[in-house]
Amino acid sequence: MDLRVDYGETNAVRDLNLEVPRGEVYGLVGPNGAGKTSTFKILATLMEPTYGEVELCGIDALLHPEEVRHRLAYMPDLAPVPSDLKCGEFLEMFAAAYGLQGVEKRDRITECLEAVNLVEKRKAFCRTLSRGMMQRLVLAKSLLHKPQVMILDEPASGLDPVARSGLRKSLRKIADDGRTVIISSHILSELADMCTSVGLMKKGELVASGPVADVVSQMSRPHRQIELRIIGSTEKTEALLKKSDRVSNLIVKDQTSDLVEFDFEGNPEDQADLIRELVESGCRIRSFEERHSTIEDIFLELSEADHHHDE
Repeated sequence: MDLRVDYGETNAVRDLNLEVPRGEVYGLVGPNGAGKTSTFKILATLMEPTYGEVELCGIDALLHPEEVRHRLAYMPDLAPVPSDLKCGEFLEMFAAAYGLQGVEKRDRITECLEAVNLVEKRKAFCRTLSRGMMQRLVLAKSLLHKPQVMILDEPASGLDPVARSGLRKSLRKIADDGRTVIISSHILSELADMCTSVGLMKKGELVASGPVADVVSQMSRPHRQIELRIIGSTEKTEALLKKSDRVSNLIVKDQTSDLVEFDFEGNPEDQADLIRELVESGCRIRSFEERHSTIEDIFLELSEADHHHDE
């Protein structure tokens, strides 16, 4: 793609290269202003990039936007829903616009409501829906014409855990049917649960992309974060850890606490040697836990580093 988007002197997206295969739920993660929405509007053929190429389903989206639009669905953040219509009527209006008629239209609406678990709300007025149900109704509308690519901008924004769980199941079901789902969010940990792959975006650049576990491994710090709980005083344990050149950022909560936290740089064998050394010195270890980084940890670290650089 080599995508670039400029708004006057402001560079919103720069040198973005992204390829998402069929059957993936790909999450674009980043804070507000990272360039997610600009990227999505270009993918949805709603605006043209300053330069770059965009291809969806093997079609050049800049040369043939109409052909692409038949194959994609775009769900913007806070998509409007008319409050004076029933859910079924709302979907009928869009199904008619897509050229569906009669039994085919009725059956397709039922299929889409089933896909988002809203069949029982068919005759309910849109204004009676919760925020989560409203999001799922818009998702059902987006499915009516059987798109091959779905572009969802912040669909989980403002949803409670139950609603996000429902959305996650719906998206996984859609991907299992062979469609491609591209979803953005700044709800980092929740997006990691929804997606098969993620991309981390910061200041218009894609800083990492791939399967969730690979991105975490790629972006994690070289050292491990360890939580050590012992029985008795921490004094002996603290003294021994301070002697190790592999230990840094040692934190003892207080003298009455059994918790010691530190960063450890070394391979698994080095870690095993440290545990043996602690035990042989008389430390009574109750637990030794390695804390793994999450997508949220990584992105917060990137954001903090960026903030310090700006200062």
